[in-house]
Amino acid sequence: MNIHPTAIIDDSAVISPTAVVGPYCIIGKNSKIGEGSILHRHVVIGENTTIGKHNEIYQFASVGENPQDLKYAGEPTYLQIGDYNRIRESCTFHRGTAQDRSLTKIGSHNLFMVNTHIAHDCSVGDYNVLANNVGVAGHAHIGNHVIIGGQSGVHQFCRIDDYSMIGGASLILKDVAAFVMVSGNPAKTHGLNKEGMRRKGWSRDTIQAIDEAYRLIFRSGLLRQQAIAELESMLEREPKIALLINSLKNTERGLTR
Repeated sequence: MNIHPTAIIDDSAVISPTAVVGPYCIIGKNSKIGEGSILHRHVVIGENTTIGKHNEIYQFASVGENPQDLKYAGEPTYLQIGDYNRIRESCTFHRGTAQDRSLTKIGSHNLFMVNTHIAHDCSVGDYNVLANNVGVAGHAHIGNHVIIGGQSGVHQFCRIDDYSMIGGASLILKDVAAFVMVSGNPAKTHGLNKEGMRRKGWSRDTIQAIDEAYRLIFRSGLLRQQAIAELESMLEREPKIALLINSLKNTERGLTR
């Protein structure tokens, strides 16, 4: 175990023998650091925080602090972080609240650039990139393979679904459907993230089918249940359309259009 002598670690914390804890780090009570994870200098890990394997956390990040919710009254709440995440300088991730599930949950293989904020009770999936100064308010849900441009803000309770892309300095007030590109203040939809699909090696037929599904939702004028019925008829041709169906079914704030 490589722990710098200036680090301050609560006696109840559990740290893998292969983890690295750098100078002046602080690790709170009942927290866990998984194998191969690296805490660079001046990292603060709050209480009840579980950090998985091979994460890298840079200086001045504050991970697992009390939520910024006026209803929070000291109840035991939690932050759970998966594996292979990079959390850059000055990021802030807060634990959940008892009013929700008491849990903020981060997946694996994410990049959180400088000064990203993940608020209480958020859920973040896998393989996402959140650029500098992105702020995600409480109870928000971010799926998988999402890119959020720098200086963007996400309103509380919003959903941002898989493979979507948000331009820099955008304000997200409604849910963002899978595969789409949005930008602006307030954000508007500007078509599909086709370049992202090509980079993942998706076939022309797959992209064309998703494009047709997108047009059914955003260009046809169909009501939600009508659009869902049309999309379900396309599933045999292209299973990935299920992600757009889920966006329609799960939205509570309405989709960004």
